[in-house]
Amino acid sequence: MTENAPSSPRTPQCLVRPGARTWRCAPAPAEVRDFHAALPGHSPTPLTELPRLAAELGVGRVFVKDESSRLGLPAFKALGASWAVHRVLAERAASGEERGPVTLVTATDGNHGRAVARTARLLGQRAHVFVPQGVHPRAVAAIAAERATVTEVAGAYDEAVRLAAEAAAARPDAVLVQDTAWAGYERIPGWIVEGYSTLCAEIDQQLTEGGHAAGPDLVAVPVGVGSLAQAVVTHYRSRPSGRAPALLSVEPEAAACVLESLGHGEPVSVSTGETTMAGLNCGTPSSIAWPFLRDGLDAAVAVTDLDSAVAAGDLAALGVSSGPCGAASLAGLRVVLAGAGGEERRTALGLDASSVVVLLSTEGPAANPTAAGDHRTGDE
Repeated sequence: MTENAPSSPRTPQCLVRPGARTWRCAPAPAEVRDFHAALPGHSPTPLTELPRLAAELGVGRVFVKDESSRLGLPAFKALGASWAVHRVLAERAASGEERGPVTLVTATDGNHGRAVARTARLLGQRAHVFVPQGVHPRAVAAIAAERATVTEVAGAYDEAVRLAAEAAAARPDAVLVQDTAWAGYERIPGWIVEGYSTLCAEIDQQLTEGGHAAGPDLVAVPVGVGSLAQAVVTHYRSRPSGRAPALLSVEPEAAACVLESLGHGEPVSVSTGETTMAGLNCGTPSSIAWPFLRDGLDAAVAVTDLDSAVAAGDLAALGVSSGPCGAASLAGLRVVLAGAGGEERRTALGLDASSVVVLLSTEGPAANPTAAGDHRTGDE
């Protein structure tokens, strides 16, 4: 299965943390999934069982949550954007603010911005999307095709976020819809995180329908600023009883801000490098995600572009269409379980030959036009 994998496993950049499975938090709002279910064209994304991966990893069952087509887009981001925009517009209507079209402003490397632009178009609103230097022309064109105004920034992702925030603040008819939070800007990113809870609720139902109502023993999630990981932690750490799964975050070695932050015990920013995992190329954890990641993650690992590319190829051979970011979850679990200390990490995570593992594949290849070899920055 892994003929193309590196022949000699390296010492992983990995952190395993005892005690996270006992931490608890409040759940996401129950109405989020009903909101998504009512959207035109919505249907749950597949949860595909891959027995060959289970045999390779030495566990009982492996499932991949395939987000290569979500609400007509090639990544999971529409879940957060649609719910957040719904909340923004409902709040404006309830407050008696101007009922004319709103300009939804955001910064993006592609997936989030396209989701905001699509939502704006469908709801008769406007969108203004800032993209950092190096975003692939096909990604820019996909955003523009949603009738959004696109501003290309001569700088990195953080600079695009700064300019988007300034643009939104300068206009009374504009609202910043950003998927990372900082001090003073937390409510809308929180709504975006709530939107991602639908993905987790679907996994519960699909596992139950597949004969495993007890839920997973481990969930692996790709991480950029940590918003999706926050949603995953919230979902699995808000259950008052029953077993809690181990939760593993996976980042590129070029942008391992969560791994570094966990190691320091406080959020830190890292200098990012080049990586094909564009949507994960983030240097600072989201401020609202950090407490959940700090207290609720069992393990964190950083992977190379080669790790991700091999995983994407293996998933494709098994019928799952995954881009570099989506395949990172498989790459990360392989790194954790291989090499020196692998058996100790397996034991610490509670994995054995009967364990059920869920890998989140957050995007398809179409979400990341740089997969053929370009290296860009990211926003997820």
